[in-house]
Amino acid sequence: MERLDDKDLQLLRILQKNAKLTVKELAKEINLSPSPVFERVKRLEQEGYIKHYAAVLEAEKLNRGFTVFCQVKLKIHDRSVGNEFVKEIVQIEEVAECYNISGDFDFLLKVQVRDMKHYQDFVFNKLGTVDSIGSTHSTFVMAEVKNNHGVTI
Repeated sequence: MERLDDKDLQLLRILQKNAKLTVKELAKEINLSPSPVFERVKRLEQEGYIKHYAAVLEAEKLNRGFTVFCQVKLKIHDRSVGNEFVKEIVQIEEVAECYNISGDFDFLLKVQVRDMKHYQDFVFNKLGTVDSIGSTHSTFVMAEVKNNHGVTI
C-alpha cells in the first residue's frame, strides 16, 4: 500500500461506491484532469488493487433473497480432501461465497436460495453429495444490517 497516494485512495473509494463513473466524472471528483486519472485507474487495475468491476444485484428480486451461512467441517484434514471439497463447492450455484476458516469449522459458505424449501433441497441434493463433508451448521439471516460490498480504506 506504500505506492498509493491520497488521490489513488480517493479513486478507490469512489469506484467502490460507483464503478460506472466516467474518467471525466472521476477527474472532477478528485480535482485532476482526465488523462492522469485514466492512467491511475489503469495502474490500479494492473497492480491488482482493482480485481474486477461488478453490479450489485438485488437478491430478493432475483428469487435468491433467503441467505444462509453454512459452516462446514470436513471428515478429515488432508490436502487432497480439502482440494476436492473446494473443487466441488465452487460448482454449486447456490454458494455465493466460500471461505476457509479457523476454529470449530473448516469452511464458511454464504448460500443464497429462494426459501427454506430450496435450502432443504440444496442441503440434501447438492451439499449432501459432497463426500468430504463431515458435518454442517446452518445460520439463517433474518435481515441484512450492513453490507458495503467493499473494503474499508
